Amino acid sequence: MENRLDRDYDFLSLLRFSLPSVVMMIFTSLYTIVDGMFVSRFVGEDALAALNIVFPVMCLIMAAGIMLATGGSAIVARRMGSGEEQSALEGFSLLILVSAAAGGAFSVLGLAAAEPICRLLGGEGDLMVHCVPYLRIIMLFGPMSMLQLMFQSFFVTAGRPGLGLGLTVAAGVANMVLDYAFIVPGGMGVAGAALATVTGYCIPAVAGLVFFARQRQGLRFARPRWDGRMLANACFNGSSEMVSNLSSAVVTLLFNLTMLELLGPPGVSAITIVLYAQFLLTALYIGFSIGVAPVFSFNYGADNRPRLRALFRSCLVFVGVTSAALFFASLFMADGVVAVFSTRGSEVYGLAVHGFRLFAPMILFAGVNIFASALFTALSNGPVSALLSFLRTFGFLTAGLLLLPRLLEVDGVWLAVPAAELLSFGVSLWCFRWGGKRYGYAG
Repeated sequence: MENRLDRDYDFLSLLRFSLPSVVMMIFTSLYTIVDGMFVSRFVGEDALAALNIVFPVMCLIMAAGIMLATGGSAIVARRMGSGEEQSALEGFSLLILVSAAAGGAFSVLGLAAAEPICRLLGGEGDLMVHCVPYLRIIMLFGPMSMLQLMFQSFFVTAGRPGLGLGLTVAAGVANMVLDYAFIVPGGMGVAGAALATVTGYCIPAVAGLVFFARQRQGLRFARPRWDGRMLANACFNGSSEMVSNLSSAVVTLLFNLTMLELLGPPGVSAITIVLYAQFLLTALYIGFSIGVAPVFSFNYGADNRPRLRALFRSCLVFVGVTSAALFFASLFMADGVVAVFSTRGSEVYGLAVHGFRLFAPMILFAGVNIFASALFTALSNGPVSALLSFLRTFGFLTAGLLLLPRLLEVDGVWLAVPAAELLSFGVSLWCFRWGGKRYGYAG
C-alpha cells in the first residue's frame, strides 16, 4: 500500500492533504461555539458566562489529549519513515490505551468534585445552577474526549485524513442537531448542551477504535508493549500543545476574573463571545498544522531535505495570505458574528462588538506562531515548540492581562491578545531562522 506521506507535495496538493484536518478543527471548535450560541439564545447570557467559567477544566482535558496525540503521532510517523513498522504499531497502541485511562481519571474526578471545582473557578450564586451539570457531564465522558482527540491526529498519520474529516463532520452535525433538540424543544438547558457535545465526541472515538482494530495494513492496533521512554518522549514532544491548552485554562480564568471586576457578568459574556471568534479563526491554522505535521515528521525521519524546504515554503505562503485575508474579513464581520450570540442593542452586544474590533489584529500574527510551534513538534524539538507556545499563550498574554487593564481599563483586556501575538511573532521568526540551518528546511 502506498504511503501518502512518502511523496512530493506542491502547494495545491499540500492544501488538499491538509484540508481534512482544517475542516476537522473547525468542526471541533464549533462544538463549544454552537453550545454557546444555543445557550445564550435559549437559556440566557448568565448561562453563557457559566460555560466560560468551567471552560478551564475542558482545557485541561484537551491539554492531555492533544499532548499525547501530537507528540505521539510525531514519534509514530518518524518510526514509519525510518522503516520501524512494528515499533510504530506498538507505540501507537500503547498511546491509545494510556489516553483512555487518563480520560477515565477525569471521569472519576468529575463525578466526585464537580461542585467544588466550579466554586474554585469563580462560580457562585445563580451561575452554579448552570456550571455544575455542564461540567459533570463533560468530565464523565473524559475517555471519549481523549480518544477523539487522539484519532484526529492518527487518521492523518495513517494517511486517511478524509476519514477523519467525515467522522468529525458527522460529529459536528450531530452536536448542532442535538443542541437544538435538547435545549429548545427538550428544555434541558446547559445539561442538553453538554449531552450534545459528548455525543459528538463519541462518534469519532468509537469509529476510530473500530477502524484501527480492523486494519490489516498500515497503521493499526497491535499488542502494545510498555515503553515508558516512548511515552515520556511523546509527552515531552507534545508539551508545547499541552502548554498551550493549560495556558488557555489559566488565561481564561484571568479573563473571567478581570471582566467580573470591571464589568460584572455582562463582561464575562462579552469576552466569551470574542474568545469563541478566536477559536474559529485560529482553528484554520491549528488544523493546517496538524495536517502538515506528519509530512514534516516523515521526511525528517527519511532525511529528505529538498522536500522539507518545499514544504516549508508552501506553508509560509498559505499562512501569510490567509492571515491578511482573515484580518480584513473579521473587521467587516464583527457585527454579524456578535449578533449570533447576543441581541443587537444589548449591553453585551455593544461590549463584544467594540472588543472584537480591538481584538482582530491578533489574526495577523497567530497563524505564523501556531505553525512555528507545530513545526518544531513535528521535528521532535519539544523544548523550542514548548517555549513558543508558552510565550504566546501564557507568558506574554498573562503579562498583558496584568498590565494593560491597569493602563487602559477594559480596552486593555481586549488588546492583551494582539500584543501577545505580536511579541510571539518576533520570537517565531528568530526560531525559523535558527531551525532552518539545523533541520535543513530553509535555504
